[in-house]
Amino acid sequence: MFNNFRADWNAVFKNDPAARNGFEVITYAGLHAVTWQRVAHFLWRHNMKFAARLISQTTRLFTGIEIHPGAAIGKGFFIDHGMGVVIGETAEIGDNCLLYHGVTLGGVSLEKKKRHPTLGNNVVIGAGAKILGAITLGDNVQVGANAVVLKDVPANSVVVGIPGRVVLYDGKRVEEERPLSHGRDLDPEGEMIKSLMNKIEELEKRVGKFETEDTDGTASV
Repeated sequence: MFNNFRADWNAVFKNDPAARNGFEVITYAGLHAVTWQRVAHFLWRHNMKFAARLISQTTRLFTGIEIHPGAAIGKGFFIDHGMGVVIGETAEIGDNCLLYHGVTLGGVSLEKKKRHPTLGNNVVIGAGAKILGAITLGDNVQVGANAVVLKDVPANSVVVGIPGRVVLYDGKRVEEERPLSHGRDLDPEGEMIKSLMNKIEELEKRVGKFETEDTDGTASV
């Protein structure tokens, strides 16, 4: 457990340029949440589930981060800012993963089975992203902010959008999108409005054409 704590501690300095010294880092809610989750997970595995849940809910109260004690988390895990992060019971997280605030590793089933995501090593999930279901994100996957991922993602990929789609795979662009733009270039509502405006313009031209034909016909009579 001490090795995990040291790896988590180092992950803060690695991933947060605002972390200037140990006195500041020790106040980080993300570090508190992960440290206490490891304690709760130990109790959970040793069938002391009430104590584990008590620790989990108390940590949630003070940090705004809810991690189920049943979740399995690798070393070097860092939650930046952290408020609103939710990690479900059967979630599995590899080594050196980074989550931003508002991330959900949630389930889509009520069955008592594996129902939460599995993250490989070195996975980065942007703010507000939702990873739902018993899906797997491979090593080195990056998920853009506010993406909703519902399917497996291969290793070395970048995912953005709703629903999430791979835009970069093994360093090659799958479609025209800036890598890890955190969805800044995505504007589904704008695209829909643009499409509607184009249709309206087309209809106006057709109506205008019919009106011209009718006018010419009347004049000829």
